[in-house]
Amino acid sequence: MTTAPSDRTLPAAAALLTGTVALYMALVAFGNITDFGTNQQFVRHVLAMDTTFKDDDLMWRAVTSTGLQDAAYVAIIAWETVAALLLIAATVLWAGALRRRSGYPRARRLGTLGLLMVLLLFGAGFIGVGGEWFAMWQSENWNGLDAATRVVTLAALVLLVTHLPSAAGPADGGKRAAG
Repeated sequence: MTTAPSDRTLPAAAALLTGTVALYMALVAFGNITDFGTNQQFVRHVLAMDTTFKDDDLMWRAVTSTGLQDAAYVAIIAWETVAALLLIAATVLWAGALRRRSGYPRARRLGTLGLLMVLLLFGAGFIGVGGEWFAMWQSENWNGLDAATRVVTLAALVLLVTHLPSAAGPADGGKRAAG
């Protein structure tokens, strides 16, 4: 049975959207590697909590060791790089699956892994840990919550589109029931 071109609309959307997040993450990782100091300062200020309200009930959370701050920043860059590579690979798999009209589950799985990494970094890491634990929301100068929220929204939308059932195959990669 051949798949009509219109049956590939959702997989094509998933491929393009995955590629969009892949490009974004690759540029973020590349920027953090080639311009290490800019976001290094961001991470240092957020972890040090030096531009928050300095509430004594919260300041015990501050990480003032530049060694620990820089280790956290390097870990963030490594996470971003792996997520970008997974999403690039998923985009390539989506493109191949569209040409062959098969292989969607593999592209979906790899894309899902990369998107979940993005959601964990920006949602749990930047919004949860940075925003709440380190009170980043209190800082006028070093507050990345709006940017993190945009990335979480984009990645979540792409994840949802990626898992919508389509004529190209069920979202779970299983066989459709005859009927």
